[in-house]
Amino acid sequence: MNELGNDWNKPYKKSARVVGDVIGKYHPHGDSAVYDTIVRMAQDFSMRYMLVDGQGNFGSVDGDSAAAMRYTEVRMARISHELLADLDKETVDWVPNYDGTEMIPAVMPTKVPNLLVNGSSGIAVGMATNIPPHNLTEIVNGCLALIENGDLTIDELMTYITGPDFPTGGIINGRSGIVQAYRTGRGSVY
Repeated sequence: MNELGNDWNKPYKKSARVVGDVIGKYHPHGDSAVYDTIVRMAQDFSMRYMLVDGQGNFGSVDGDSAAAMRYTEVRMARISHELLADLDKETVDWVPNYDGTEMIPAVMPTKVPNLLVNGSSGIAVGMATNIPPHNLTEIVNGCLALIENGDLTIDELMTYITGPDFPTGGIINGRSGIVQAYRTGRGSVY
């Protein structure tokens, strides 16, 4: 989307165009995996900070599916530019894409701690991971506190990062699950 000039302040482009570019240049697999990812990044109920600004039917929290990619349009959300802001400053290594025809960044030089603010779910061999989303301001304040004091305890860090911040809101009953998750990497939030 960045290479297409599909910026937050420019007109939307058909989702199918973006999916085609991704498949052709970066991820030579089925279009549904790519489109499903774009859809998720455009859903205000899936992402705490949406990375894609979508126009059209992108589904609902009730489980309604998104419209086909030929009917929806997308552009990068404003915060997405912070994930890419320093690409042109040689801040990260570049590697060839799958067929050696393009150079792509090995990692994103993000100014946004995206993994912590949007969370992630994944399954690997023999293990599952669920990282809940968090408030951007709390995460930044926690990072600044860690920079000031690298020996910060979990309890001290939790004065800045009080717990998950889900995109649909909600009330967390009790803090013991949060504290356990932050201390051990395992815990439940109810």
